Amino acid sequence: MRDIVKYELDDPESFRQKLLIWSNKYPVFCYLESNNYYKTCKSGLFYHTYDTIAGVDFIELLEPEQNKAFLSLKEFVRARPDWLFGHFSYDLKNEIENLTSDNFDGIGFPAMHFFQPRLVFTIEERLLTIHYPGEYYTKDEIILLFDSVNKIKIKDQKNYKDPDIRTRTPKQEYIDTVNKIKANIFRGDIYEINYCHEYYCENQLIDPLLVFNTLRTISPTPFSCLYKLSDKFLISASPERFLKKTGDKIISQPMKGTIKRSIYSGLDEQLRNKLRYDPKEIAENVMIVDLVRNDLSKTAAADSVKVEELCGIYSFKQVHQMVSTVSAVLRTADDMIDAIKNAFPMGSMTGAPKIRAMELIEEYENTGRGLFSGAVGYFSPDRNFDFNVVIRSILYNKTRQYLSYLVGSAITARSVPEKEYEECLVKARAINQVFNFAEKEISDA
Repeated sequence: MRDIVKYELDDPESFRQKLLIWSNKYPVFCYLESNNYYKTCKSGLFYHTYDTIAGVDFIELLEPEQNKAFLSLKEFVRARPDWLFGHFSYDLKNEIENLTSDNFDGIGFPAMHFFQPRLVFTIEERLLTIHYPGEYYTKDEIILLFDSVNKIKIKDQKNYKDPDIRTRTPKQEYIDTVNKIKANIFRGDIYEINYCHEYYCENQLIDPLLVFNTLRTISPTPFSCLYKLSDKFLISASPERFLKKTGDKIISQPMKGTIKRSIYSGLDEQLRNKLRYDPKEIAENVMIVDLVRNDLSKTAAADSVKVEELCGIYSFKQVHQMVSTVSAVLRTADDMIDAIKNAFPMGSMTGAPKIRAMELIEEYENTGRGLFSGAVGYFSPDRNFDFNVVIRSILYNKTRQYLSYLVGSAITARSVPEKEYEECLVKARAINQVFNFAEKEISDA
């Protein structure tokens, strides 16, 4: 059980910046930010808990052995009724199913990693709460710590050399691959697949905090994240929730269906309505909703799986998205790790049927996904949890000086390869703006 100290913040945004600077001196931290999306979006289902939550430094780490990740996590969570932060990598699919991952991964996040943080910071409106273990800190020490964080000077941040971004999949190769995937669909192998490709840069030094703040400004999303694990960073503007548990209820919010936005309000509303009634986008979303319903049913109480919202339209700064909400009631509290395992990897990033889609992903993609299309989030002491979907994200290995981001789209029988490629560019636009270049400047590998 942790003690807490609360403060009313004069300037919450300034404190967030100072907290990030202070956190970065530690080997591990996880900062999750909603960017006030829940206060500005006027429709939809949110299940919002915190504006900001961060776990900093560690008391204990979980670095499970291969093929024992979920079993180890179950034991780790059971033994520690405390805050726990960490991630699930896409490659955990190989433990869940008889699959492999042999494609190149330039970042190197482990398949799973969790940590019990020394300090947890939550912000809601102007209220900051610092959660601390009494056996490590006194209240006076926490007061001094708050003062030291609050006194940090936010300096003008230096720019870095703009990356020489390259793609592993030139446009024509991408189009050819989509046509091959459609041949699989017409043969009946799959109904839908999420096909992704990588943009990358070698020998690149960046400041992850500067990049995160810039990305956050360009694309403020409800599941943004800056996550540091030693020399590896996730810089994320994710708009999608993977799975949340509140009480005995679990909620998944798969996102399928995308259209760009316009600065002109009339045209923007036309684009929003075009997405709302697009049969191809609706079919994408409905297929994944069916998959999620099946995934959740494996740990759900009888007749408790519900589609709370089907194909809702949500607007973000860069794009409109089609989002559905599926919920269920867990049979028992002991099923919560199994609920995550049964739903992972999330259907919105694989396709349907899931196993065959993942086999084809390994065949057609030429980059290992690693943490991309995985999940980052936290468990709370009351055994609730919340995890995002790692998309619209930059991955960076500081030691290797390797920067990477992947984008993708759902390929169905109705897909037009050139339009799918354009959708990928729309999704990459915010990251492209961070690095001050246009899509046409990306060179082929």
